[in-house]
Amino acid sequence: MLSRLGALLQEAMGAREPSIDLLEAFVEHWKGITNYYIESTDENTPAKKTDIPWRLKQMLDILVYEEKQQAAAGEAGPCLEYLLQHKILETLCTLGKAEYPPGMRQQVLQFFSKVLAQVQHPLLHYLSVHRPVQKLLRLGGTVPGSLTEKEEVQFTTVLCSKIQQDPALLTYILEGRKTVGRKEASREATALPREAATVKNEEQPHSKAPDRGAQGARALSTQLPAETEEPDGGTGESNLITSLMGLCKSKRGRVALKAQENLLLLVSVASQAAATYLVQSSPCCPAIVEHLCQLYQSLPSFLDPADIATLEGISWRLPSAPSDEVSFPGKETLAAFLGWFDYCDHLITEAHTVVSDALAKSVAEKLFVEILQPQLLHVSEQSILTSTALLTAMLRQLRSPALLREAVAFLLGTDQQPAAPEDSPHTLGGHLVRHCDHLSDEISIATLRLFEELLQKPHEQIIHSLILCHLEGRPYVARGSPEPESYEDTLDLEEDPYFTDGFLDSGFQPSMKPPPAPVTNPDGKTAVTEIVNSFLCLVPEEAKTSAFLEETGYDTYVHDAYGLPYSLNLQVTSVLSRLALFPHPLIHEYLLDPYINLAPGCRSLFSVLVRVIGDLMQRIQRVPQFPGKLLLMRRQLMGQVPGEQLDHQTLLQGVVVLEEFCKELAAIAFVKFPPHGPHLRLSEPPEGHV
Repeated sequence: MLSRLGALLQEAMGAREPSIDLLEAFVEHWKGITNYYIESTDENTPAKKTDIPWRLKQMLDILVYEEKQQAAAGEAGPCLEYLLQHKILETLCTLGKAEYPPGMRQQVLQFFSKVLAQVQHPLLHYLSVHRPVQKLLRLGGTVPGSLTEKEEVQFTTVLCSKIQQDPALLTYILEGRKTVGRKEASREATALPREAATVKNEEQPHSKAPDRGAQGARALSTQLPAETEEPDGGTGESNLITSLMGLCKSKRGRVALKAQENLLLLVSVASQAAATYLVQSSPCCPAIVEHLCQLYQSLPSFLDPADIATLEGISWRLPSAPSDEVSFPGKETLAAFLGWFDYCDHLITEAHTVVSDALAKSVAEKLFVEILQPQLLHVSEQSILTSTALLTAMLRQLRSPALLREAVAFLLGTDQQPAAPEDSPHTLGGHLVRHCDHLSDEISIATLRLFEELLQKPHEQIIHSLILCHLEGRPYVARGSPEPESYEDTLDLEEDPYFTDGFLDSGFQPSMKPPPAPVTNPDGKTAVTEIVNSFLCLVPEEAKTSAFLEETGYDTYVHDAYGLPYSLNLQVTSVLSRLALFPHPLIHEYLLDPYINLAPGCRSLFSVLVRVIGDLMQRIQRVPQFPGKLLLMRRQLMGQVPGEQLDHQTLLQGVVVLEEFCKELAAIAFVKFPPHGPHLRLSEPPEGHV
């Protein structure tokens, strides 16, 4: 009984409670804001200490509530119509620009963001909304370190979210004032049929309220400086992009990250028309690439390649370098550049194909061709060294297929021709190949690292232009000669112009211990075990030391190569190992088959190693206590004992590297073909085919 009585009392009280006129309340709050400017004499009171924020919050709540009440109708309610017809957003935009009272811009940005986000009725097509949105965008992103950066990025977030929901909005929001004016002159007359009815309906009980609000707004307009209209095609063009780019450069990490996410959202719109407009009629691609080029040009010229290599894994989502333990001059600017390059690569990956291709081409044209290429071809060794190391760092981070395609075309050309200097002396690839054998060991090492990074990229033209085009037709194989029957027949040392009589007279003679003929499978082909043993037996026993120490593997030496005297040898062997891993029969034959019958004047990797080892055996005879010193050197390189300067240090390091390299080649051959599987023998090339 009591509960029933309470319900009846509440129902009776609710019935007697006067209903709230939403429009009247809405206008009263707007009137309270305009009256502040008419009546206030204190220009220093911050906006947040006035009743303006509270009144804006009440207006927002009324708009949202009204829309929920009219959800079934699907039309704009009286309060929304009043907001649109009386250009309240335009007035607020002017107040925000004037920053009166102080902090008003922050309040206006928040109000705009919440209205656009919470009111479901489409607003951005109305001129009375579109125009102040454009003006408000132009207020942001112009001053670095602005106090309203947080509110600005929230505002752009709402706009980008609306564009994602309706890609057709992209062209409308980005287009210039002239086009908008032409479209909206006719659209505004039909967009708000109920607005006109509201103004003309004198019999409505709230008909006088709009008049009072309008009078206050007109009075307010006389208190503020006149808005200066920008000419067509001015900075108002595509200002959402301009605003986002300004925010991307913010020193505040969260602001910059959110702006970058918004820009990423913008370029990934699914609409073909919107993507085409973004490329052809907005500064999107030029602005992104211009910032990339500016960051590159701000890098110090004295950067050390070893320092550049330490900053692996720079991500655009992390505002600073991941490793704070390593510090060097120019680290912050380098991390900023690599972070933005990673962001560009991510944009190209996620963007619509139209945007992706255009952005990749812009990066190639503006950064690779116009800036990097002159540095790579410069006479200054420092310029070559730094630009090569930076290009290697970029390749290491590159993931997008479109940008990889442009990078390969930049380095190797667009055709399938060889990149060797003798075949294409005027191409960048030809110059870089020559840099691998530069007078400066540092440039040779840096360029070899560049090619090693390039060889890891998934693009078929790379391996074809660098390697396969030189091996097609097997010109390195002697024509018309029978298959080799013995180990000695395969060496052909007398026909190799790089083997001299002095070499054959040295302490290393391949025929001193004639090995048996290679074991063959039932089909007459050489077993892979013979190939493995050939590489393992290349280094004489007196020059081997790995058996005396715990095995650590070739990767240990490569990993420590950057700061040590033997880095050039390691880099050469590292690139060759990378090449040998490619699953192609010509590469396998040329690099890993010791038994191929070489054509006159041709060398194979195995024949060169034989020559190197012959030279090595001559040299080690002049080193006293060679075995002990070699073992000590291996321990030093493995970090087992403190490093100390030894006589013949370069030679000792070379012997260790050579032993490990031969073991690496044996392992690669073993992995590429099963131990009991047949060794691949290719047919003779057609007569006359090179």
